[in-house]
Parts: sequence; structure tokens; C-alpha cells
Amino acid sequence: MSYLPEEPEEEFELNIVPMIDVIFAILTFFIMSSLFLTRTEALPVNLPQAASAEQQERTRITVSVEESGEIALNREAIALADLQSGVRDLMGETQESVIVINADEAVNHGRVIEVMDQLREIEGATLGIATRQPE
Repeated sequence: MSYLPEEPEEEFELNIVPMIDVIFAILTFFIMSSLFLTRTEALPVNLPQAASAEQQERTRITVSVEESGEIALNREAIALADLQSGVRDLMGETQESVIVINADEAVNHGRVIEVMDQLREIEGATLGIATRQPE
């Protein structure tokens, strides 16, 4: 009976260099793609300096119209007659404000128009209607 001596097995090595290369490639992809997610609405220019410069703030106000026709101003119930004064109080000293109308799709169209008419009379207010993208 012949006995062959066992050959020593090579020690197992885990080479992580290719894994690191893949991770850096993925990281580079995400960094480059995130740069294109920024929205620029103006041309890049060097703005002049002014001693009297002030930053203008825009307040974001949400007006919700529920299916029942009830109105809420920043999640607090309010009557249609009090809507203008409530929005003006929220605007405070800011010169401009964005008012987003969240109206349920089942609400009466006339009710939304009533709310919009009240909000259009406010000076410095910009109206927007919230929607969702189709699934």
C-alpha cells in the first residue's frame, strides 16, 4: 500500500482590490450624477457688491381644501372669510410669499376658485397648485 504524502494546501487569500475599484466606480457615478440634479435658473454671473443689499425671504404657506370643502391654513382650520387676514399674518414683514394650494381632486371646482380669488387679492403672493405625478 503506497501512501502519498498530502500536498500542503495553499493558504486562502481574499483579494479586496477589485472590490475597492468597484466601490470607487459606483461612488464616482453617484457624485457625477448628483451634480446634474441641481437646478440653476439663471446664468452664472459675477454679481456686483452693494452696501445696502438685503436678502429677501419668501415665506411658503400651504392652503389645503379638503373633500368636504373645509379650508386649512398650514394644517389649521380656517374660515374662507378669515383666509386673507390669516395669510397676511403669516407673511408678516416678508415682501413675497409662495402660497401652495393642496386641493383634493374630489372637491368642488367652485370652492377652489373661491379660495384662489381670496388669495389673489393679497399683494406679493404667488399662487401654486400642488399636484402629484402619475404612477
